[in-house]
Amino acid sequence: MTKNSIKPQNFNFWRLTLDTNPEDCNLHCIMCEEHSEYSDFKQRLFERYGIRRREMPAEWLEPIFKQAKQLGIREIIPSTMGEPLLYRHIDKIFQLALKYDIKINLTTNGTFPRRSATEWAKIIVPVTTDTKFSVNGATVSVAESIMKGLNFKKQIQNIRDFIAVRDQYFAETGWYSRVSFQLTFMRNNMHQLPDIIRLAAELEADRIKGHHLWVHFPQLERLSFKCCPEAIAEWNGIVEKAYEAAEKYRRSDGSKILLEQIYPLSETETTEVPEDYECPFLGRELWISATGKISPCCAPDELRDRLGFFGNIQQVSLLDVIQSDRYINLYLNYKQHPVCRKCVMRKPKEEIQKYFENLKVYKSAT
Repeated sequence: MTKNSIKPQNFNFWRLTLDTNPEDCNLHCIMCEEHSEYSDFKQRLFERYGIRRREMPAEWLEPIFKQAKQLGIREIIPSTMGEPLLYRHIDKIFQLALKYDIKINLTTNGTFPRRSATEWAKIIVPVTTDTKFSVNGATVSVAESIMKGLNFKKQIQNIRDFIAVRDQYFAETGWYSRVSFQLTFMRNNMHQLPDIIRLAAELEADRIKGHHLWVHFPQLERLSFKCCPEAIAEWNGIVEKAYEAAEKYRRSDGSKILLEQIYPLSETETTEVPEDYECPFLGRELWISATGKISPCCAPDELRDRLGFFGNIQQVSLLDVIQSDRYINLYLNYKQHPVCRKCVMRKPKEEIQKYFENLKVYKSAT
């Protein structure tokens, strides 16, 4: 495939992420690029740009939804950097989702600021395909040591209340909004993965997914399962136990919790991802930052910059970006790029195929 042979119709863009309010969060998760106790990101942000807080202006939202609809986008994710329910204009996003018939895919820490879990659920469930709760432990001690500031027992009760509304809405309307647990795979929490699966089944959640740790800080290096061969062997043993747990711990109807992105690592992944691992984002998803910068993936902010500048939504359209030489060159040659060669989000082709097959089954079931 050559650059001249690539056209927008060769792509299958289906999802857009808006990093609406990255500096707004009520927790300090240790692995977070911005809010970790180990992070100096906010200071560097101020030194570089002279600002301490970024927020996507409300007047950008509808034009973005219009472009997304024209591009065939089916889902929009409000900020995964920061807590989206703290975004001042989050209600407008939900309203635009109804107006443009684009579903929301939400990731939240489950603290539900400003409204109760039940009140939020009544707003969220009708417009979402999936609500992903950041759950990083099965016990108070582990969960709260990672998500600093979290009340774990309250989080679990919130999820329980949210799912009750979800199930009631499904019974009344036939629309089923999936509930997932979103995990960061680290050596100080994944020993509890079987118990997290059990907890998800007890709560009637649908899916557990996650990703390996982005090592932003030297204090976290030994927490990565890719830090050494011994850690990779440790992770591969956890994967085996996870699938045993999914067989053992079932939802009330007997169905299994769906496990995604939980697969064995190869021995070479201490340095680079295997050559045959693929990017799940290029040609499928785009990101827009709170300042309007358009990006091809979810890599940490400084790594995204190394991929090149693809434009700002204030000056260029999403269609302009995917038609640009810069984007097409990255699409064709990303495996040679230094950032992509170490990306924790690349995965085996069969795992990407499984994700989209599971998505098709889920969509047909709803």
